[in-house]
Amino acid sequence: MKIIVLNCGSSSIKYQLFDLPSKEVLAKGLVDKIGLKGSLIKHARNDGSEVKLEGEILDHQIGIEYLLGILISEKYGSIKSLDEIQAVGHRVVHAGEKFNGSVYITPEVVAALEECIDLAPLHNPPNLKGIYSITKLLPEIPQVGVFDTAFHQTMPDYVYLYGIPYSLYEKYKIRRYGFHGSSHRYVSQRAAEMLGKKLDELKIITCHLGNGASIAAIKNGKSLDTSMGMTPIEGLMMGTRTGDLDIGAFIQIMNKEEIDINTANTLVNKHSGMLGVSGVSSDMRDVEHAAADGNERAKVTLEMYYYRIRKYIGAYAAAMGGVDVIVFTGGVGENDSITRYLTTKDMEFMGIQFDQAKNEGLRGKEAILSKDDSRVKVMVIPTNEELVIALDTFEIVNSLK
Repeated sequence: MKIIVLNCGSSSIKYQLFDLPSKEVLAKGLVDKIGLKGSLIKHARNDGSEVKLEGEILDHQIGIEYLLGILISEKYGSIKSLDEIQAVGHRVVHAGEKFNGSVYITPEVVAALEECIDLAPLHNPPNLKGIYSITKLLPEIPQVGVFDTAFHQTMPDYVYLYGIPYSLYEKYKIRRYGFHGSSHRYVSQRAAEMLGKKLDELKIITCHLGNGASIAAIKNGKSLDTSMGMTPIEGLMMGTRTGDLDIGAFIQIMNKEEIDINTANTLVNKHSGMLGVSGVSSDMRDVEHAAADGNERAKVTLEMYYYRIRKYIGAYAAAMGGVDVIVFTGGVGENDSITRYLTTKDMEFMGIQFDQAKNEGLRGKEAILSKDDSRVKVMVIPTNEELVIALDTFEIVNSLK
């Protein structure tokens, strides 16, 4: 079964064409700068050939039309006809409390996702544009939605509720939801496979560290807790997001700076985190270089970053009554050996025996980074959210037959 996976952002579309059940990626690419000057498509086939095509791409539907045309083109394509496409899987960021797993997309599901726009005003609208576009362009093709929040729907109420009047939860569903669910789910399952253990017998802490970052406590295969909240702002300090912030401090900033809620939202989402503290960049590599050159703000930024990761690891070990496995993933988690080392060193009291020789220089590969006799295993596992979406789509579409 050939399945297209779409991840639609506000001005971009990431896509992959899978062949299931072999899990082969036939092609992948990026439609970038939608509705902006310099629109283009970067496309790569599994034979290693790559192409960059520039042109005016006014909206998501046109972008999807273009990528479908590339997939069947004689020069750049991987399939002969759109008839070969048997399903489309969509990444959808926020499903609120409506779905605790991936679903076949129906008009009722679309309506439910539209009701969740208030919960993710930056993410859900472009996600929905992908669904609308496929419905118009390939109306007979089944579509599946895979939600960032779904994996964390197993969190108990005492974990997801905020200490606010309960009526606000009842009226507006103000609560913690968590994100990066497909990533946390994938790497926890893969960790169990690599260790030859049953997932439902393990206590795993998964650290998805990238420009956006979150940590999850996964007990017996289910998400018990995760660092992000109702929005992706809560939790770890990230590239441009504050992470945990005292609401009183937030109110004080708004008052002193005399800014409205929209400006304040931009402040905590786009101008804070590593960028805001360091004044250098939101990119870990740039901040590390600046720190190495003696930049004091860059140094304290890194110390803040490492400390918060360590704090959450310790908290989640306590919440689960122990930990068996710690997994690093995401752009930073997979590629930055310094971060992995500094967030797990001197933690022998937790049963972690980290092996720096295994860690040093390791980038983008699956590996066990702890010593052989370490009670707690430390691992790095490159995430594959697109594969999770493709596999869920494959399973759901087959169940409809």
